[in-house]
Amino acid sequence: MVLNLITFASTLHRQISIRSSHETVLTELEKYFTLNFIDYQDIGKVTSDDFCLLFIATGGVERLVIQHFESLPRPAILLADGMQNSLASALEISSWLRARGMKSEILHGELTEIVKRIFVMYNNFKAQRQISGSRIGVIGTPSSWLIASNVDYLLAKRRWDIEYVDIPLERVAEYANALSDDEVGEAAAKLAGEALACREASADDMLKAMKIYRAVKRIAEEERLSALTLSCFKLIELTGSTGCMALSLLNDEGIIAGCEGDLQSVFTMLVVKTLTGKGSFMANPSMINARTNEIVLAHCTVGLKQTEKFILRSHFETEQSIGIQGLLPTGDVTIVKCGGECLDEYYLTTGTLTENTNYINMCRTQVRVRLNSPADYFLKNPLGNHHILLHGNYETIFNEFFQVNACKRTE
Repeated sequence: MVLNLITFASTLHRQISIRSSHETVLTELEKYFTLNFIDYQDIGKVTSDDFCLLFIATGGVERLVIQHFESLPRPAILLADGMQNSLASALEISSWLRARGMKSEILHGELTEIVKRIFVMYNNFKAQRQISGSRIGVIGTPSSWLIASNVDYLLAKRRWDIEYVDIPLERVAEYANALSDDEVGEAAAKLAGEALACREASADDMLKAMKIYRAVKRIAEEERLSALTLSCFKLIELTGSTGCMALSLLNDEGIIAGCEGDLQSVFTMLVVKTLTGKGSFMANPSMINARTNEIVLAHCTVGLKQTEKFILRSHFETEQSIGIQGLLPTGDVTIVKCGGECLDEYYLTTGTLTENTNYINMCRTQVRVRLNSPADYFLKNPLGNHHILLHGNYETIFNEFFQVNACKRTE
C-alpha cells in the first residue's frame, strides 16, 4: 500500500534535516507502507485515486497549507509527530480547515495507534472511491407512501458522486414477455427444489417470477448499474408478478437490489456491500417494544445466501406471485440506515437476532432483534420506514465511514 505524504516544510529547514528530524515515525510507517514524499508545490499532480496525508514536517507552514486549500485531499488528514514545532502548526491548520467546513484530523501520539488509524482511513478512502461513480437504477417510481425516503439527485451527486438513473418499468415487462417458459423452466425448477417448502406459489408463478429476474438482470447489465431499486407494487399491476424473487437472486449475485423504489435504502445497501462485502436485508420495522428494546423486522424478500433455509410463499399484501420466507441465523446483527434528501444523516445500532417469527399478518421474512440501544428511536425520531439489517457487528466501521463523510448520526 502506497502512502502519499504531501510534505509541508518551512524554507528555514533544509530537506535533509526533515528526514532525520522525523526518523522515528517515518521508520515505523515504512514497516507497513511504501512512503511516497510529495512536495507541497507538486500537490496538483496528486489524483483522486491517491491516498494522501498532509505531512506537517515543521512549524511555520500554516500559510503554505491555506494557499493550497482548493487542492487539499478531503478529508484533510494531518500527520504531525511534534518535532520541529509540527504539532503546533497542525493544530492551527486543523482549526482553520474545520472553520471552513472541511473535515480534518491530526495523527499524533503512539505509533501503533497512528498505524491502526491510517488503515481505518485507508479502508474508508477505498470505499468512497468504490462508491464514487456508482449508477443506481430507479426502475419505475418510488412507492407513493415513501413520503420521507426521497433523494435529491443533484445533491446526492455532489455529496457522494453517485448517479440515480430513471428507467421505465415497462422495459421490465417488455424483456420478460420476450422470454419463453422453456428459457426459464430449468432455473425455476432448480430453485423450487432447493426450497424447504413451496406453499402458495404455483409453477406458473415461478416461471413468471424467473422471467422478471432475467429481465431486471438484463437491464442492470445494459445500464451498468451498481445497484437498483424496483417499483414492486406497480410491477404487480403491470405484469401480475412481484419482484421479490428477482431482488433476492440479484442480491445473491452481488447486484444490490432494493424494494419499492426506496432511494435511501438502496444507497444504504450499496454502502453495506462496499464496506463489508455482505448482502443485507431491507425490511419494515413491524413491531416495536420500547420496554424490552426489541423489534420485529419483516419483508417479502431477502437474499437466499443470507438464510439458513427458505420457503417459497406468495407476496403478503397481494397474495399473488412469489414471496420469500427466509429463515435467518441467530446472533449478532447491525441495523443501519442512511437518510435525508442528500443522504447526510444515518442511524446505526447493533443487536442480537433472537428468532425467526411467523406472524400471519406480516411480510414473509420476519426476524426479532433485541437492540443494544433504545428502541424508542423508531417511535420518536426514525429515518423513515425501511431499515437495513446485516449479520455481524459493524458499528465501528459504519460509524467511521459516515463520520468521515460528515453525516449526522440520529439517535
